[in-house]
Amino acid sequence: MSGWNTDDIPDQGGRIVVVTGANSGIGYVTARELARRGARVVLACRSESRGVEAADRLAIEVPDAEAEFAPLDLGDLDSVREFAAAYGRKYDRLDVLVDNAGVMALPQGRTADGFETQFGVNHLGHFALTGLLLPALLAAPGARVVSVSSFMHALANIDINDLNSERKYGRWTAYGRSKTANLLFVHELARRLAAIGSDVVAAAAHPGYAATNLMTVAPRMEGRRNSERFMEIGSRFVAQSAEAGALPTLYAATAPGVRPDSFTGPSILGFRGSPAKSRRARWTLNDRAGQRLWEESERLTGVTYDALKV
Repeated sequence: MSGWNTDDIPDQGGRIVVVTGANSGIGYVTARELARRGARVVLACRSESRGVEAADRLAIEVPDAEAEFAPLDLGDLDSVREFAAAYGRKYDRLDVLVDNAGVMALPQGRTADGFETQFGVNHLGHFALTGLLLPALLAAPGARVVSVSSFMHALANIDINDLNSERKYGRWTAYGRSKTANLLFVHELARRLAAIGSDVVAAAAHPGYAATNLMTVAPRMEGRRNSERFMEIGSRFVAQSAEAGALPTLYAATAPGVRPDSFTGPSILGFRGSPAKSRRARWTLNDRAGQRLWEESERLTGVTYDALKV
């Protein structure tokens, strides 16, 4: 894994990939590099204008790319269902699903379905999407699901009795909980896939400290100019580029021998550097917590993974 970079990405010709949040940052770089290696890439984005612009930009940077925009709002389960249905009408399999899109440290809010925004978008939207696309993943030999978490999952464990932070809301605590949920989801998904003998690999990755617009969205929304400026300075002088931040995701999505329930991040203290095995909080490996979160996620979304009933 030492020194692994985009030159090491295996040929992706003939493979179909969905990347959520592919209009900018880690998601865009992930989609672009997979397309550069021959994959047909679906850029699943909430904003049509930004999604189309990203697809156009990708076509310029990779002239022979097979890439298309498709609308997906992870904060609206109807949109998730519409995306999955449209995908199923067009394709009969899915080789790689990159659950990348996310929001960070937002003021308290609710999704279209009434979930706390960070938990609803970062976890529940992706839980529903993966479940609805599961038949296509099972139809592709050696398919992968890559969930993009964060080293900041260590800020907080989930509270199974208050998943929507109704008792008390802290923006960073809610973010940490949503990123812990990503890792618990991968942990339980990997267990269930193994139980039915599937070769689909569920793995997780994180970008470390990468310069993307994720850092400045919340301060800009609230008019906190000093906080926005602080984030911009950190991105300029401390963070690694989006290109470098995407490497752990690309590794988890393509490298030979990636193990189920693995967690890949930057090699230098989890902040920057080439992909390496990443540390994770012990609570993200708790079988019972993974099972309970799974059960609650099925109840809240109405999406059941019938093929993985064990």
